Amino acid sequence: MFQNEIASEPIPTSSSIIRSARKGKHKIFIGMAPGVGKTYRMLEEAQALKQEGVDVVIGLLETHGRKETAQKAYGLELIPRQEIVRSGLTLTEMDTEAILARSPQLILIDELAHTNVPGSEREKRYQDVEVILAAGIDVYSTVNIQHIESLNDLVARITGVVVRERVPDRLIEEADEVVVIDVTPETLEERLLEGKIYAPEKIHQALANFFQRRNLIALRELALREVADNVEEDAIALNANFSNEQLAGQTCNIHERVLVCVSTYPNSLQLLRRGARIAGYMNAPLYAVFVAHPDRFLTKAESLHIETCKHLCQDFGGTFIQVTSYNISSAIANVAKQYRITQIVIGESQRSRWKMLLRGSLTQHLVRLLKNIDIHIIGSEKNAEFNSVAPVE
Repeated sequence: MFQNEIASEPIPTSSSIIRSARKGKHKIFIGMAPGVGKTYRMLEEAQALKQEGVDVVIGLLETHGRKETAQKAYGLELIPRQEIVRSGLTLTEMDTEAILARSPQLILIDELAHTNVPGSEREKRYQDVEVILAAGIDVYSTVNIQHIESLNDLVARITGVVVRERVPDRLIEEADEVVVIDVTPETLEERLLEGKIYAPEKIHQALANFFQRRNLIALRELALREVADNVEEDAIALNANFSNEQLAGQTCNIHERVLVCVSTYPNSLQLLRRGARIAGYMNAPLYAVFVAHPDRFLTKAESLHIETCKHLCQDFGGTFIQVTSYNISSAIANVAKQYRITQIVIGESQRSRWKMLLRGSLTQHLVRLLKNIDIHIIGSEKNAEFNSVAPVE
């Protein structure tokens, strides 16, 4: 299936390789669990780069029998694994020396946390990756959140599983780019049941243990927050070196920010209280927005109601924003972008079904206008539990 084009000259040892003046760039694809699609996404990007003329080679690929993943690797050059004889057994491992000798622009290396077989020059695969990066070769790699060293104890408490193979936190911190491959727990469970992650005989055991819904939810949040924290640190460092004018429109805050959409309807106070609770859970700043129509004057009762909403928002420590626009959804979307909102709280539509069919609901318009923002739709008092539409893609 794969094209093998390994150089025929003698392969030098890593000690004889002259280090490049330029260190390679490292891009890590991280996920909450096996099967989210890290390797598939890595191969997908690699194929696109190959089409652009980049010299891309597979250093180590683990498909785990997943046909879609294997097909995505078709046409990419593959470095054969080296064979290591140990106690009469022939074991295979990534051939770092062959990668250095081939010296592609970009090398793809799966399972960053892997422990090399006994007899290898280095104990861990990530150490091989560091050697490759030092030689000036760019690396794409994959890892799951449970393999990060500092999260080991927390993951054990969440899942009851002690992960033995770990990578130091500095790999994530020093990476040039970290991409979270995110799917919902429901999607991951579907993939598992369809046999796309493990063999059929392992599915029941996986669902009863690591792949329990509560575990997946917690691991997903952990993955998103871990990477968000690293991105936030980069943004802070960037702020320290550039002026506000230079940074305007170029950086974004990846911590949660909650925006409540209030109106002249009485349920706005309920929305504010719910939004404040969500913001409290997330330790996030709270914002509220009211969109006034340019051609419509508020009645005295409506003005008092909006003023009450403003004071309640301020009582919660939030920021109240009032804008004027003919288009409510566009105005809310603009505020969300300006204030880098991650969570929006709105009430259920007050429109009749006939009007929604003709014009669509506010929720539908926001979903089309915004990406990567969770939308919480709050029901009436008798059905106050909210549903999440997240993330909007």
